[in-house]
Parts: sequence; structure tokens; C-alpha cells
Amino acid sequence: MHISAEDKTGKSWRSVANTVLLPFLAVFTALVLGALIILAAGGNPIAAYRGLYEGAFGSPSALSETTVWATPYIFAGLAVALAFKGGLFNIGAEGQLALGAVASAWMGYGLLERGIELPTLIHLPLTIGAGMLAGAIWGAIPGWLKARTGGHEVINTIMMNYIALNVTSFLLNGPMKDPNPLNVVARTPRIAESARIPQILPGLRFHWGFPLALLVAGGIWWFLQKTTWGFEIRTTGANPDAAQYAGISVTRMIVLTMTLSGVLAGLAGAIEVTGLNYRHELGFSVGYGFDAIAIALLGKTHPLGVVLSALLWGAMRNGATRMQFLTQIPVDVISVIQSLILLLVAADAIIRWLYRIRAEEEKLVLTRGWG
Repeated sequence: MHISAEDKTGKSWRSVANTVLLPFLAVFTALVLGALIILAAGGNPIAAYRGLYEGAFGSPSALSETTVWATPYIFAGLAVALAFKGGLFNIGAEGQLALGAVASAWMGYGLLERGIELPTLIHLPLTIGAGMLAGAIWGAIPGWLKARTGGHEVINTIMMNYIALNVTSFLLNGPMKDPNPLNVVARTPRIAESARIPQILPGLRFHWGFPLALLVAGGIWWFLQKTTWGFEIRTTGANPDAAQYAGISVTRMIVLTMTLSGVLAGLAGAIEVTGLNYRHELGFSVGYGFDAIAIALLGKTHPLGVVLSALLWGAMRNGATRMQFLTQIPVDVISVIQSLILLLVAADAIIRWLYRIRAEEEKLVLTRGWG
């Protein structure tokens, strides 16, 4: 069957529309609707969005804080996106992130308490690796249950979130609580200097975790597109029966996908401890794992899309305070706009209808096993 150059060009443009144009139009439409909501709340949309921009990008300090917000979103978004590529829905990033932070904090201060002093070259990788290992274990368990028993990963990861968050609360209020008599907060002691990621610019919280997140995003793209395991994960996600027929172990791929997803979520918690907070504090990460689902969807599960979505989410979170200061409207308007963005991305038929964009056959498989 001969495919003309015109047909190829048409398919190429429709692919661009799916991966780039639709999310952009969804964001634009959500901002327009958000402006109407701001008007209804008695605010000035122009002043509100100016405040949002100034708070997110208007100064070196603002830009620094936006990257600080975006860093865990990139890691957690990649975790969810990787699971999507394998046809799995990892809702457990919140718990995996929390346990990753706890494990990193313990490795960061626990060795020093026992009189073990290590150079940064050894201590920092150990601290980050502990968080990755904790996330990997917490991701592998629902992956194994899915592969071996058929237990749905959505239910299992939700339940394991409860376990992880309650275990974290127990540890931070008990065995791992900072013994300082002046401390009344559920948090760990500060990690050793040798376990900390250095800041890039003095006076700003911008740290090397953000460049690392960009490198990891590039690494995930390379892994999925250029390696055998990546191909097998994508094949299993697209059609597990065809993958099985081709000789791919679907059971192994399910466990591997959820394990790697947990590694990335645990890495998000580890970087927050080693690069920003220098301890783990109860409640610091509330919402990161769940926001990551929206970020992965907005980015169409592509690593570059996840990075851009995470930057958008971080900018909106960081700029919300400045927006509220200038207009006196509730900061919750940002959450409403984010919800509208996610709604319009998920229901892209609305965007296609509004802007008269031709539909293309959907190739993305988000999850299997609902029926």
C-alpha cells in the first residue's frame, strides 16, 4: 500500500497537534475560564495574572522558587508517566515519595549519630540511594501483586499510600523524631553536611536537584526509546497479549515498571531531603504524588512534556501568593485553574470542538484491566 507524502505530512501535523497544540490550548482555555472566575469573585484578571507571572518568574528569587517547586513534580510526574507507558496506573507515588524521604533522612543523620563519618562522595549517594530503594520496594509490591495475583494496582497503591503515610507519621512522631527539647514538630533531626546537595547560587534555594531532574527526564526518554527493556515496557503497555506472543515476560515487565516508577517517586522524596529541607518533616510532601498524575497527563506521558507540565505547576503554585497579594482573591483559584486544565486535557474532545481540530486515532494506553 502506497502512502503519499501528503498523507505522511497530514499525520505528522496531527501528531504535533496531539502532543503540543492540544495541551497548550487546554492551558489557554483554562486561563480564560479562570479569568471569568476571578471576575466573578470581584478581582481583576489582568492584575491577577500579572501577579502570578511576577510571583513565578519576575525575579531571580521567584524563578528560583519555581524550580524548587518543579523539582519534585518532575520526578513524581516521571514516575507516574513511566507506569502509564507500561499500561499501569501508579497512584502510590505519594506514599513512595514519603518513604523515600524517610529513608534518606535516616541515612543522612543516622550514620553520624552512630559515629560514622563519611565523605560527601560516599554519604550523599548512599542517602539518595536509600530513598530510591525505599520507593522501589514500595512500588514493587503492588507490581508483584498485579503480576502474580491480578490484584489491581490502583486499589493496591491507594491502600499502600495509607500504610506509608501512617508509618511515616509514626516514625516522625516517635523513633525518628528530633530529640531537641525545643522541637515540638513531627520531624527528623537535620542530616549531616556530607549528605546535602549543594546550592547553585548563594542566597537562593535553587539547588543541583533541578539539573538532576532534567538529566533524569532525558535518561527516561532514552531508556524508553533506545533500550530493550524500554521497548518491552512500551509493548506490554500497548498490548500485553501481543507482547506475550512475542516472547516478552509480561509478569516481569509489570514488576519492573512499577519498581522503576517507585524508584523515581522515592528519588523525589530523597532530593527534597538532601537538596532543600535537610530533614523530613510531616506533611511537607502532601499532594506531590497526586499532582504528579495531573502533570503526567498534561505532559502526554512524554518526559519532555512532564518537565514542561511540572514547570507550569510549580509556577502556578509559587506565583499564587503574589497573585493573592495584588488582588485579594482566594489562593484556591489556582487549584480551580489547575483542575480546569486537567479536565480539558482529559476531555480533549471539548478542545477539538472549540478550535476545530481534526481528531486522530488515540494511541496512548493509560491503564488496563478495568473491565
